[in-house]
Amino acid sequence: MKRTTRIALRIFTLVVAISAVVIVVSVAFVYMLGDARSRAPQTGYVLTADTLERTALGLYLRFRTTDLNAPANPDDSTMVEFAVSEGESLYSIANRLQKAGIVSDSGLFRRYAQYAGTDVDIQAGAFSLSPAMTIEQVMQELQHGRKASVTVVIREGLRTEEIGAILEEAGVVSAQDFITVVQQGQAEADFIGSRPEGSPVTLEGFLYPDTYNFSKNATAEEIVQIMLQNWQDHIPESVRELAGRQGLTLYRTMILASIVEREAQIQEERPIIAGVYINRLNQSIMLQSDPTVQYAKGYDQATASWWAPLTLEDLDSVQSVYNTYIHYGLPPAPICNPGLSSIEAAINPQASDFLYFYAKGDGSHAFAVTYEEHLANMEQYGTP
Repeated sequence: MKRTTRIALRIFTLVVAISAVVIVVSVAFVYMLGDARSRAPQTGYVLTADTLERTALGLYLRFRTTDLNAPANPDDSTMVEFAVSEGESLYSIANRLQKAGIVSDSGLFRRYAQYAGTDVDIQAGAFSLSPAMTIEQVMQELQHGRKASVTVVIREGLRTEEIGAILEEAGVVSAQDFITVVQQGQAEADFIGSRPEGSPVTLEGFLYPDTYNFSKNATAEEIVQIMLQNWQDHIPESVRELAGRQGLTLYRTMILASIVEREAQIQEERPIIAGVYINRLNQSIMLQSDPTVQYAKGYDQATASWWAPLTLEDLDSVQSVYNTYIHYGLPPAPICNPGLSSIEAAINPQASDFLYFYAKGDGSHAFAVTYEEHLANMEQYGTP
């Protein structure tokens, strides 16, 4: 009798499950049919993969109606400066919106954009968005709310003062306001982590080189925050965690990356140069990097450059903690804002026995293990 009861229960459960599937499929079919008729009432209905995908998205969004209509933070109407780069993917935009607190679910935002067909209508430019906006309102702003903006190219290896001058020349923000925000650390950058004792609070090194669309009404704080967020987007947490493999913190790795950026002109040499400096650090040999002296020396009126050629006297006479000819170890902070390739080189330096390199004069370097080999290279290639 008990066995008969169990069999009956199983049959009943199976019937219920099949019925549920039938109901879901029926609802989906009715939804598809109604959607097709509303969009093309005079044409026949053709079942395609795109149609099925759109139907699935529609059903998903119906189940998430409450979330779609709920702002990330209805109590926070603060307008946030948000920039979209030319050609930026929907995935990247959605993730940055969530990180900025403008939307609470990047996946839901992407699916809404795909279903509405607005994913291809997002404009590059600067926008003012708020956590109090719904996903639909955010999307409308990204389609139609672009502010007057200017495109600015920030190339690799520039120091803060150079970036400030570019921004001022483009009419975005005053150079001095930008420099003050960066040098005084007046922007959120918790991802930087711990700094060496005695290091300044500057955000130098973390202003990601890229092509930006900045609003002409943006503040210096907003500009810096956008550049810092861009750094985070390009250097994910999984990559940052690798910095410790060389015995360096993330911050010290960025200091090394900034030196590599100023030293290397050829892509393939970046990991080798990074490896040379790691070897010198491990053997307590002074780094003797010319760019660190150039950074310490500052602006040169004669050449109107922040990176003027050095004299032999400069190497010893420029008294600064950044001068690696008179101080051991890395300088206290980055000396420029490196690009991705230099950051990757600092995180993954090429293993070798090289302790020296010398500029050949054509952008490349001659590498040496011993000082005698280094002297030979100097004699062969002369003054760079």
